[in-house]
Amino acid sequence: MQQQAIVKVDHVTMRFNMPKEKVDNMKEYLIKTLKKQIRFEEFVALSDVTFQVFRGEVVGIVGLNGSGKSTLLKIISGILEPSEGSVKTYGAISPLIELGAGFDMDLTTRENIFLNGSVLGFDRNFVRSKYDEILDFSELRDFENVAVKNFSSGMIARLGFAIATLVKPDILIVDEILSVGDFLFQQKCEKRINELMSGGTTVLIVSHAIEQIERLCSRVVWLEHGKIRMIGETQDVCDLYKISER
Repeated sequence: MQQQAIVKVDHVTMRFNMPKEKVDNMKEYLIKTLKKQIRFEEFVALSDVTFQVFRGEVVGIVGLNGSGKSTLLKIISGILEPSEGSVKTYGAISPLIELGAGFDMDLTTRENIFLNGSVLGFDRNFVRSKYDEILDFSELRDFENVAVKNFSSGMIARLGFAIATLVKPDILIVDEILSVGDFLFQQKCEKRINELMSGGTTVLIVSHAIEQIERLCSRVVWLEHGKIRMIGETQDVCDLYKISER
């Protein structure tokens, strides 16, 4: 039986125009832009990237800083539109891409649970029914009336992960979020990812922790300077990747 692709990345290229001149503030940037005093140079973040992800897979994306990993996840999530090529996804996506995205830092944990739930399309009554579960999983029951701006990055990551995995999405996208929590919480997240995978959820994960990629993923995409260096079985790719980093 042929596997069903749930994510199709087809010849994706992403270009950004980067200003060559240094500006100190937005006002200076706008003035120089209006006077056409700023020159730009093209930066190619991704170049002709093509691959498929199949339903129920956990696929890791590895590469050095600046290799295009986060840009790729944002394109798959629909946050960015590629300069060339296309991405097709089949199913509901739950993205955990930027720490604190979807949160209002001045609001409390309780208020942010309902806010973030609505951003993800959850009914308020549904979020209310799952409220205690979110608090318990994120280990933030003692902080439910505390403004999120007072949280550590690990606490924000715990809250974001607990809400994003509240229901089983078709596609879960995780970008370095798990690396900011403590070891015990990382184990808890990995357990939930395995539960989601056994329930048919497809997971794309970016992590600098190769050991985490090796534990969780069935296949790995290795990006280098915006291009695919290698796609293959996890251990095959990770072994070569670790050698290249030495």
